Amino acid sequence: MKKKSGHIIKEVYPDSIAEEMEIEPGDTLLLINNEEIEDVFDYRYMIKDEYVEVVIRKPDGEEWLLEIDKEYDDDLGVEFENSLMSDYRSCSNQCIFCFIDQMPPGMRDTLYFKDDDSRLSFLQGNYITLTNMKEKDIERIIRMQLAPINISVQTTNPELRCKMLHNRFAGEKLKYLKMLYDGHVEMNGQIVCCKGVNDGSELERSIRDLAEYLPFLRSVSVVPAGITKYREGLFPIGLYTKEEAGEIIDLIESFQEGYYRQYGLHFIHASDEWYITAEREFPEEDRYDGYIQLENGVGMMRLFINEFREALSDVTGSSEYSALKGAVSRTLTIATGKLTYPTICEFAAQLMEAFPMLTIHVFSIRNDFFGETITVSGLITGQDLIKQLKERKDRGEYLGDVLQIPSNMLRMGEQVFLDDLTVEDVERELGMNVVAVESGGREFIEAVLDPEYRMERKNDNFVYIQAYDREKERR
Repeated sequence: MKKKSGHIIKEVYPDSIAEEMEIEPGDTLLLINNEEIEDVFDYRYMIKDEYVEVVIRKPDGEEWLLEIDKEYDDDLGVEFENSLMSDYRSCSNQCIFCFIDQMPPGMRDTLYFKDDDSRLSFLQGNYITLTNMKEKDIERIIRMQLAPINISVQTTNPELRCKMLHNRFAGEKLKYLKMLYDGHVEMNGQIVCCKGVNDGSELERSIRDLAEYLPFLRSVSVVPAGITKYREGLFPIGLYTKEEAGEIIDLIESFQEGYYRQYGLHFIHASDEWYITAEREFPEEDRYDGYIQLENGVGMMRLFINEFREALSDVTGSSEYSALKGAVSRTLTIATGKLTYPTICEFAAQLMEAFPMLTIHVFSIRNDFFGETITVSGLITGQDLIKQLKERKDRGEYLGDVLQIPSNMLRMGEQVFLDDLTVEDVERELGMNVVAVESGGREFIEAVLDPEYRMERKNDNFVYIQAYDREKERR
């Protein structure tokens, strides 16, 4: 008889159903309701019911049948060794704009893996092309009502899509959008614009075609292709000029009001990079539909600016402001990418005006590693950071003892830059304490003013208290 393989449990969350049922790390989940679990889709779907029967195999081979009464949608509270509960599906395309194809040699292997897995779309928000999916996969998503599904569309012109993805099946896979729409599955879309390829009239066609899937296709972001200096032998893609970026914005904005009147959604969104390149103001907050495309760089700067303004108003309007104004006396350096540099400079100026004893140096780090065409802070390497700030220190500039960086410069959950240099490496080379800060405007102000202080809400007002005292209160 074939032995059931199952899925090994890596972690059991405290106070979870699994802990209550004495499930432990190292146990193997075999069956739910007498059905084997193919992957995380199956698990999420099968575990939903209010009553489930779960078979667990212990490390010694003993099998437990657990009968569980719970709330609908409650999870067991476990994490598996493989988060997908099956092998990852790699990308079968050779997109003309693929960033991984533009990576320099010699980096860690995981950076060269191209994923195109629908399960990652559901779990992590990744965008998928649909090219490695079959109708049965789409039917499964519809049956389980797994949403949202994020889809890299690029164009609704089937022939052009085949060319852009370098996949002869890419055009016909567009039919899956209609299947998902008919199945009432919530979707989000993305168009990566390549100059002279899928912009202009092709972009207009794509917008009109995709709007047919409203309201289940809730949003589509338009982002420019990222171009590094490692494009030898690849499809030639140019950078957008200020005027061309403005034309993209004008086209997108010409559709938004009509869609909003009909569906309550602006639907088609230009990423922040278009507005920065065109040197235009970011749209007002309401135009982002609740920041539905934030992870694609749509509205990130507007949110950051609004949060900063609100937080600064809270600080300067608080009863502690007078004391803080005299107490905050420090010099620090903020490193960022070219894209956000003007905004960070503006923030620094406002903070120094509010706190006269505060000195902030803001530096735009040139991306020598990938090339100067890459302007986002999330792709700045440790070596570029060290080299360019060292040059300033060698010229006698005083940068302070603290280097503040956005947390997206580091690998998620780790203290490691994209080039595998660590925060400790940067601190040792520069003789500065590195502070990685989340993207929120309030967190930005907290980090600048003093890491020993934090804002907390008391009686609908934000006040500053010492972090030590806050920890003491918690204890």
